[in-house]
Order: sequence, then structure tokens, then C-alpha cells
Amino acid sequence: MTVTDPAPAAAPAVFDELESAVRTYCRRFPAVFTRASGHLMWDEQGREYVDFLSGAGALNYGHNPAGAKAALVEYLLADGPAHGLDLHTSAKARFLERFREVVLAPRGLDYRVQFTGPTGTNAVEAAFKTARRVTGRTDIVAFTGGFHGLSLGALAASATAFKRGAAGVPLGHVTRMPYEGYFGPDTDTVDHLTRLLDDPGSGVDKPAAVIVETVQGEGGLAVASPGWLRRLAEAVRARDILLIVDDIQAGCGRTGTFFSFEDAGIVPDLVCLSKSVSGYGMPMALTLIRPDLDRLGPGEHSGTFRGNNLAFVTAAACLEHWADPEFTARLRAHATVLDGLLTELAARHPELGCAPRGRGLIRGLAFTDDTTADRVSRAAFERGLLVETSGARGQVLKLMPPLVTGEEDLRHGVRILAGALESVSAQSPQEERQ
Repeated sequence: MTVTDPAPAAAPAVFDELESAVRTYCRRFPAVFTRASGHLMWDEQGREYVDFLSGAGALNYGHNPAGAKAALVEYLLADGPAHGLDLHTSAKARFLERFREVVLAPRGLDYRVQFTGPTGTNAVEAAFKTARRVTGRTDIVAFTGGFHGLSLGALAASATAFKRGAAGVPLGHVTRMPYEGYFGPDTDTVDHLTRLLDDPGSGVDKPAAVIVETVQGEGGLAVASPGWLRRLAEAVRARDILLIVDDIQAGCGRTGTFFSFEDAGIVPDLVCLSKSVSGYGMPMALTLIRPDLDRLGPGEHSGTFRGNNLAFVTAAACLEHWADPEFTARLRAHATVLDGLLTELAARHPELGCAPRGRGLIRGLAFTDDTTADRVSRAAFERGLLVETSGARGQVLKLMPPLVTGEEDLRHGVRILAGALESVSAQSPQEERQ
């Protein structure tokens, strides 16, 4: 799709007539998509779109990756069980073996793998239950800007007022602490946390766990530095508090390593994974648990769809990327290219207060005016690029290209984005809304 192409046709009325008002992404991208491959999608008019949304992080390896598709088709044609609760299956065994061989063992990590319900919020709920069972304490420390899911326990740990407001009930047993940089560069928020924890007059009870995202995917792409993460890990360990890393969006290679915490050199007690762990957009979520913390009994955390064997098949196939020693090097090289492109683009638009955000291949542009990211996203869609927004006020434009996107394809996507920025820069917010 080029800049001169007509706007996408209106979606069929059936969506408005039958689908719930809760839907979101289709309002920003009102096309009817019929085909997808790699970093590209096509609508029913045949228009091509560059997809830098990647299923909100569920498609790190792109749409319909060839190896995973072939493995899935072979499994289906052989009548492999698609659903299995937590029964033993060959597909689950294959995934667990490859996950240990390709991910855990090379990193010296020793975790039990809990298959939860199929979404990220299920993984977070399982981590909270485990931490509370092990410690006998109830509270969780979560950070400003954090997002951990929309079921009530995970939502209590999520920070955005809009999402919290939908609960309809009080959200408790979470103490909110400032993320790195929340008070500016001169305030060490780990010191802030430890002072409150150590002061018997602070009113802050000792928690069961601290949950943190190394990159806040929904929170405006704030990034925790390796040093801050190390100090946080040391602080909670010294106080017998468990550390949970929510790697649901930033994990599975999004920051350049399989786990987003690797560069910090920390080993969390529990890790939450979902989104791209299946590698194909198949529903699947995991909670990784230090073996001595695996205390929940049979059935105490469960889910009908925790045995998605189709996801096990595609997940095992996509793990083969990580068996290639060059894969991580290519990821880092592409992240460097994207960083340079966004830094250059931001420098061209000081009038928008444009500044790069994020790390690796979860990147974005922050703007002074809270409406700008939304307008750029919509202008980009009209030009054939899918990019979403992030932050409590939607003030950050978020780019998540598939990890397998080539350098020239990255450059092409950013060129489309540059055209959208030029268009928005030429108009005032009032003119754009008319």
C-alpha cells in the first residue's frame, strides 16, 4: 500500500451488530484482513500492510512462520491430539525437551515449567499464588506504569487507572512503588523501596513478592537499567522476598536475548511467559518456578486449555531459532539498525517533542502532546503500517516488528512511519480531528 492508495474500505456491519463494544485494535485498524506472512498482512481489497504490531507481541517470529506451519500441518494430518488438559503427550514432551536444551540449559537456569491457562494474566495469577503459598504473606509489590493482566489478581498489580476502573470491585493486596526514573534521574527508587520495607513505621508490610517488567510494554516503554534490576534483585533476596519477572511481552527475544533480564545477570524466582512462547499466535502461557518453590498441589491452579498441543508443536518448532548461534547476533544487529532509524527520525521532529523509547525490538517514540501518538498511528495505517500506542495516556507510539524482519524491511517500515510523522507535524491537533 502506498501513500497515494485510497483509504481502506469500511468493515462489514456484522462486526458492529454482533461483536462486543470492548474490542479495541479493530477500531484503530478498520480493515478486514484475509492473509498474512512474515511481517506483512493483506486485507480483502488486496492492500498490503507492514505489521509492526506483531499481535501485541504474540508474533515475534512473524505471521505463519514456515517451519512452525509445516510442523503444525504434519501434526494435524497425523491426528495428533489438539487438546489434552495436562495429560502426557508427545507434543508436550517435545516442547519441554527443546525448551530445556535450547533455552534453560545454555543459560544455566533451573526452573519447573507450569502450564497455566493460555494467557499472560493466568501466568501472573499462578506466580502470585505460588509466592503467597511459599511465604505465607499476602501482599505483592508492583510498580508504577506496570501492566500484568486483566483478571482481578493481576489487575490489582496493573497500574493504569482506566483498566483498573473496569474491575468494579476494590483491588487490594498490592503495594505500588515507583519504577526506575519515576521521580527523575536523581532519585534511586530501589533505595526508596528498601527504606519503606525496613522502616517499621512506614506502614508497608513485608510482601510475598515483587513483580517487575524490565521494559514496560503497556506503560510507555519505560526501561529498567541492568544496574537497577541488579539492586532490586539483591534487595529482595536479602529480605526473603521473591522476585517475579513478567516477561510476557518483553521476553521470547524481544529485547535481543530470550529472556529480557539476561543482560542484567539476575535470576528471578519466578518468570511469567506467554504471547510469543508458542511462536505462532497460539494461546499458551508458562510460569517458570524455582524447583524448591513448586508448592501448589495438583489442581490448585488449573485451566481447561493449559494443554494446547498445537501450541506445543509450534513452540518447539520456533525454538529452533534459538539453536542457531547466529540468531541472537542478528537480533542485536537489527535492534541497532532500528535504534538508529528512530533516533534520526526523532531528531527531525523537535517540534513534536519526539524522543525514542524502549530497548531491542520493542521500541517507540514519545511525544510532548498526548494526542500525537494516536494521530501518527492512524496516519501510518492509512499509509500501510500497523503501529499501536502505549502509556497510560497513549502518549508513546510503539513499534514491535517481528524478530525475523530483515534490515531493508525495517527501513521500509520506518520510511512509512516517517511519512505519517510528516503528515501529523504539518497539522495542528485541532485540524487533524476535523
